[in-house]
Amino acid sequence: MTTTRQQDDTIAPILRSFDHVLSQLSGASAAGKAMYQGRMLDTIKRLLKHPEGLAVIASRVDELESAGIFDGTDWAVPSGLVPGMVGNTLKFAEPQTVALECLSLLRFLAVARETQSRPGLPTEHARHFLSQVLALNLDRILGAHNEADRVAARELDDAVDSLFRHILETLGTEGILSQLVDEVWRILRQRPIQVDHVKSMILQIALAMNEKDQGFRASETRLGADRLISALFAPTQLCREDPGLAVYCNRLGAADTGILQAEASGMARAMHDTGLVSDYHAGFLRFLLESGQSHLVSDALGLSSTGLDSFRCYQALVQRLIEVAVRPGTAQAVLGIALMLERGILYSPPIAPSLWRLLGVKLTPACDAGLVAAFGADPTPHQRLVAGVMMLLGQPLGIGQGNNPTCQSARALSMWALNDPDYLLWLLAQATSNDRIVMHFEGQPLDSALLPAGLALHTPLDADPVSAVLVPHLDRIYAEMGRRVAGRGEDPHRWINPELHGWWVGREFHIAVDIMTGKLASYDAFIRDFHLAYHPMHNGNEPVIHPQPAGIAVTDSQGTFVGWHAISIIRVALDQSGVMRVYFFNPNNDSGQDWGHGIVVSTHGNGERLGEASLPFAQFASRLYIFHDDGLKTPSEVPVDASEIAAIRDLALQSWAMDRV
Repeated sequence: MTTTRQQDDTIAPILRSFDHVLSQLSGASAAGKAMYQGRMLDTIKRLLKHPEGLAVIASRVDELESAGIFDGTDWAVPSGLVPGMVGNTLKFAEPQTVALECLSLLRFLAVARETQSRPGLPTEHARHFLSQVLALNLDRILGAHNEADRVAARELDDAVDSLFRHILETLGTEGILSQLVDEVWRILRQRPIQVDHVKSMILQIALAMNEKDQGFRASETRLGADRLISALFAPTQLCREDPGLAVYCNRLGAADTGILQAEASGMARAMHDTGLVSDYHAGFLRFLLESGQSHLVSDALGLSSTGLDSFRCYQALVQRLIEVAVRPGTAQAVLGIALMLERGILYSPPIAPSLWRLLGVKLTPACDAGLVAAFGADPTPHQRLVAGVMMLLGQPLGIGQGNNPTCQSARALSMWALNDPDYLLWLLAQATSNDRIVMHFEGQPLDSALLPAGLALHTPLDADPVSAVLVPHLDRIYAEMGRRVAGRGEDPHRWINPELHGWWVGREFHIAVDIMTGKLASYDAFIRDFHLAYHPMHNGNEPVIHPQPAGIAVTDSQGTFVGWHAISIIRVALDQSGVMRVYFFNPNNDSGQDWGHGIVVSTHGNGERLGEASLPFAQFASRLYIFHDDGLKTPSEVPVDASEIAAIRDLALQSWAMDRV
């Protein structure tokens, strides 16, 4: 009762102001409407930010329209509105205009629900309009944010996200089902570690398809949706009707060897097909170990000959990892274990002992509390952390920074998991045992426990378990490195990147802008040097030996500069069409982004491996502003054509470098 009363007291003055301004707007002359419209929209902004405000506005949208809130605006004739304009308005417009767009969407929703009617706006048109709007703004529905969203966060972003969820819950997914299915598959092809938001969307798709046939019984969309739904809720014959774990385990107990073999194969096939792991898969693996049938574990993991050899060499360790890390709630760890075995990293002498140490560690109270805050108490923090380590070691390019401005730390974790897992496990041992990590910068120790906070002020709540433990420490150390080089007059990453990430980072440093003025500096030479360092046709066909940190100038879909962002260059190679591409890691939960002027980052279909993003070499170079080189100069027999440099320069000057000449 106290909570409700406090909310009522908070919203009451806003409602009084709403009623007062609504009365003024309603009684104003045509010439005076504009002044009161602005006041009304300011009040609506306040309501949108209140937890109860959306429901209030939705119930009174008819009154607002009758009072003239849309008069004289582009929203006055709803039948003439274009769904494709809504997303950009909500992202880039002023708060008053965003509030007006939200009102317009609520008006369409009222018509779609048939609670209100509008002349010239049939119910079906309203539903179709909203379906298109939802389909065109899937990133907001799926909770996938890119750098532009994070950097340019707006006053009403949370309110807009709530509105989209409200529309989706009200209308259901049937109007956008095909788009949702395609988008879920697109994200899953990147094999992200964090898939909770994807699972939520699959659940909504399943509910929608269960309620109504949707009209595509045999369509590709239906088949794609069925594969996703079955992978989560019915991956094999014994759980085809989603009976619940208790019933499933009883069935396993009564199954013969042939049925269990079929279950193992079916579980593995569903997992590797989609990148999703069902809780039934976790239950199946636990049953195998508890019933003494561990000979089927490798089949249930779907291992190739490489993974199978690794499993046989380290069977006791793998089985213990499954016992600790794999259970309902951490089922994705199964995929991590399988892919870790396929990588063969257990053959590196320090890895197995480090994992045994992790299995036996007693977490400090602070570490324990941080994991509980991020994930809850069940499974236990230790079980959750071991599961997180398995996922990161199996999917080094699947880690994302969530909505935290910690791309440097996320990139470092990915790079260590890919290139130096021994070091990653050592850092984790320090954090879990002592609530600190110690790194060195130019010979001097940096103790995270003695440093002020960086950009991550709290335990990240929208990240994976390893990030939840390590990112606060890494962020403090990164910030301290920045403070120590702040007065050197050059970009601090010249010194920070090699010291933070590892010895393999090239000591030759190239930057496209002057650090003091922000203007382009020797840009043509910068582009030429990038070709000589990374392009196989110009560097003697030398591959990228170790992943290298780089910095990009992030631009939005209009090509407008958003900010600087940290990525890793993984490799440079020809795709199947003969196009030279840069394959890179973006520490984001979704790498597929539109950077404007036709530069759309690809995540599959152009030779990408799991977790990689890619662009044609020239397009990538046009957004690059920092890279490292190992300094092993190979005389190039193929000079870089001036026209190639000019084309890249033009792409940069049309976007992030427009005001930097």
